[in-house]
Amino acid sequence: MDRAVQVSTTGGDAAGIGTAGISTAGPGVVGLDAVGISGTGIDEVGGKGANLGELSRIEGIRVPDGFCVTAEAYRRVVAGSPSFAGALDGLTDLTPADREAIGAASAEIRRVVEAIPLPDDLVTAVGGALSRLGAHTACAVRSSATAEDLPGTSFAGQHDSYLGVVGPAAVLEHVRRCWASLFTERAVTYRLRHGVDHRRVDMAVVVQAMVAAEAAGVLFTADPVTSNRKAATVDAVRGLGDALVSGTVNPDTCTVRDDAVVTRAGHDRPVLTDDQALRLVRLGRRIEAHFGRPQDIEWCLAGDEFHIVQSRPITTLFPVPEADDGENHVYVSVGHQQMMTDAMRPLGLSVWQRTTPRSMAEAGGRLFVDVAAALAAPESRASILVGLGESDPLMGDALQTVLDREGFLPVPADPGPAGAPKVAGEAGPGDPIEADPALVAELVEDTRASVAALERDLHARSGPELVEFVLADFAELRRTLFTPRSGQVIRAGMAAASWLNSHVLEWLGERNVADTLSQSVPHNVTSEMGLALLDVADAMRPYPDVVAFLAGVEHPEEPDDPDHGFLDELGAVADGGPVARDALVAFLDRYGVRCAGEIDITRPRWNERPALLASTLLGYLHNHEPGAAERLFEDGRRQAREKEQDLLRRIRELPDGQCRADETEQMIDRVRAFAGYREYPKFGMIQRYALYKEALLREAGRLVDSGVLRAAEDVFYLRLEEFAEVVRTNRVDEGLIRTRRAEFRSFQDLTPPRVITSDGEVPAGAYHRDDVPAGALAGLAVSAGTVEGRARVVLDMARADLAAGDILVTTSTDPGWTPLFVGIAGLVTEVGGLMTHGAVIAREYGLPAVVGVENATRLVQDGQRIRVHGTEGYVEVLGPYPRG
Repeated sequence: MDRAVQVSTTGGDAAGIGTAGISTAGPGVVGLDAVGISGTGIDEVGGKGANLGELSRIEGIRVPDGFCVTAEAYRRVVAGSPSFAGALDGLTDLTPADREAIGAASAEIRRVVEAIPLPDDLVTAVGGALSRLGAHTACAVRSSATAEDLPGTSFAGQHDSYLGVVGPAAVLEHVRRCWASLFTERAVTYRLRHGVDHRRVDMAVVVQAMVAAEAAGVLFTADPVTSNRKAATVDAVRGLGDALVSGTVNPDTCTVRDDAVVTRAGHDRPVLTDDQALRLVRLGRRIEAHFGRPQDIEWCLAGDEFHIVQSRPITTLFPVPEADDGENHVYVSVGHQQMMTDAMRPLGLSVWQRTTPRSMAEAGGRLFVDVAAALAAPESRASILVGLGESDPLMGDALQTVLDREGFLPVPADPGPAGAPKVAGEAGPGDPIEADPALVAELVEDTRASVAALERDLHARSGPELVEFVLADFAELRRTLFTPRSGQVIRAGMAAASWLNSHVLEWLGERNVADTLSQSVPHNVTSEMGLALLDVADAMRPYPDVVAFLAGVEHPEEPDDPDHGFLDELGAVADGGPVARDALVAFLDRYGVRCAGEIDITRPRWNERPALLASTLLGYLHNHEPGAAERLFEDGRRQAREKEQDLLRRIRELPDGQCRADETEQMIDRVRAFAGYREYPKFGMIQRYALYKEALLREAGRLVDSGVLRAAEDVFYLRLEEFAEVVRTNRVDEGLIRTRRAEFRSFQDLTPPRVITSDGEVPAGAYHRDDVPAGALAGLAVSAGTVEGRARVVLDMARADLAAGDILVTTSTDPGWTPLFVGIAGLVTEVGGLMTHGAVIAREYGLPAVVGVENATRLVQDGQRIRVHGTEGYVEVLGPYPRG
């Protein structure tokens, strides 16, 4: 809503017509009947004005009479003011964090705008339009910015509107105030956060007649709490709706589903009758159908007729995966299982879909798997609930709430014989029994040889042949990623760890012993990467000029742009530069294909932007002594060996102790032989991704040179098969790329759900535990131990500022975050499971860790003192961290 929402207006006939005469009032003024989303649309009358024009064309929808002062009028007026351009320069180079500077600069711009004289023809045009509404008619004067009420950025509540304005002089005064509200502190900050250029946003103004309303309020055509698209919510108050906006009156709220009022809350005497609420929701559904997505609709009731005064998309709803079969579906998030919940571009989505054999649906730039059929069938239901529930308890609980809803899931046509569900981590037939390191070596060599062959083949191809070869190579990628022998080795390590945890807990009462036993295992390419970067820091350590250079590196504002200058600048440092550069290049040759969010092929790799590692290297130099990599690895191996000896000694003292100890020793050998390999298949996949990307960008560069593409990165907004067609035809739909680029920006602000139904409902999962102290944050215990320290809330790895002993708190981590693990004391994430990458590396490094802590990055403040209970699975916030 606007800060002062117009909710009491007069109306025309059933279609809201009545402004035809106003459409010709004069320059800078246009009637609502003459505007819409196309034609004289958003660029001239802003989102609010365009939406009102569209609403006036919908059969049966009443829209109050009125007109728009166009954005062209605003542009013409401010263009004639030299002081405006100078004041606007005051916003240059500001960031959302520059609160005082934003306040001063925005106040100056508003002062300038409100003082600008208006041209005579605009004054005459507004006066003529007002005379048609009635000389003494009270009007609402409402801001309508050209970036307002759009699918990706609603700007709701950012600009000002005014009620009860009477007469031409007062209306013109408030038109200027609306223009000035384009530069309120909140509007300027909002644009900075969303990357909207201040010079590319203009302000139109809507002027509408008002009448005294009997009731007013807001209709959401989807439930704003549960996101259910089949449930509508109506908030209503008596009189003007500004009381609802200001919070001075509690609304009467009702929920409507299946053309019936199903809940009511608020007033003893409802503001709307059931019949009125149902009529309003039917109007809302008509508006929703016209705009093609759920709407946030402002309405008023006068003479038992509803008038619509605003409609905007509900931008906070996560889109529902499309399925036009009329059936109910239950989608689980792929990103929550892969520890990468950020939005992905179309190329990234299509590459990941070709990587895995499972069918996936897209929504909001993320991927989902439909598990409705598996949940409905008795023989697979338990396996789904156990498997996903062990990996992510919140996801498992959310699925259980869907199961508990009678009649939602389909009845399986042929349930078939019921089988025992396979528990996550349980060893299957044919799993290796002996802990033979040669098995891992053979698998690693097979992947290395396959990647080397791919690199040779890609360099030998170009044009359509190159892209077709990439498409065909996914079969080889899947072979190396999902080879049966590889699965057997991984399951053997998981099963051995599960066996150790359960049996030692039964015999000795000690929990999660496999965590310590998994420290410093061989062949873990991800944990070895973090230690290798420590060695790079050691190579740089003797050179103060190199350290100073790293300290001066600025975080890139455009992380997608490749960086070809960092290594050259590092190498040019007079004292130690070449040594430092060579050490980093050697690291990049081995691990440069990795990055944060690496399952998205469009993300910049470290070898494309090595400056992303600067802050991590600087942290290593400040927080570690020389030779730390070898010491950390040896310390972990020593602790694992001591834990093994202690366990075996204590177990031998039990009845039948030698037999139990022999079996325990065998399981420990399997954990240490196989646990490290779990990280390697994905590393092989990421190596292939990097080669694919290099080849595709090389081909995209050729298309840029020939004028087909504007920029090589445009390929990121095409699916892989679409890019193949562009390469074949030398033609591209630039409009499609622009649309997808805008969609991606809007998707980035959305929070993906763990589970979403085809109704759009997002069932909330919860931890049902009685062992968590009051006030503590529950999660999943994934790495044993307890640690207390300073919380550092980090949302961008490249901006991390960590000191020794800090506890990393973030949304999720994937292998690209591993270098940060080397210097921290504990880990807390919002997303993750027992076998996701953060958990695996935390165990290997001996870091107490709790994952799946809902809203951890908001509930824990950066710098607070917290205690992580990695054995029990909860986090305590202890208070401010002591200074000094």
